[in-house]
Amino acid sequence: MDIQLIPLQKHGDERGALFALEEQRNIPFEVKRIYYILDTMTGVRRGFHAHKATRQLAVVARGSCKFHMDDGKEAKQVELNDPATALLIEPYIWHEMYDFSDDCVLIVIADDYYKESDYIRKYDDFIRRVNSGENS
Repeated sequence: MDIQLIPLQKHGDERGALFALEEQRNIPFEVKRIYYILDTMTGVRRGFHAHKATRQLAVVARGSCKFHMDDGKEAKQVELNDPATALLIEPYIWHEMYDFSDDCVLIVIADDYYKESDYIRKYDDFIRRVNSGENS
């Protein structure tokens, strides 16, 4: 499984830092939805799903968190701890987020609106779909 980390250009001076996220430049899709996760309690894991079609880009604006990424054949762990690095989450990648720092602000950008029908929420169902070639 290839993990795609997308570099984001930092602009800044003595006033602070600015990171621009631009559709079709460093966001490789049309943006339909943006949400952010913060104030995650210690020990809480989030995610536990894959998408059938939705593509997402995740970046920490502050703090850090880890991602468990699983394509049904291989699993990898990725830590996001730099606002200059975004993680691309493709369809049919089971993902879980964990080890959120107290100050973590995780921004997620998606190419589609929320649709419950796009979610695969049971890992066994995800594996069955991958093994049947549904993700091809």
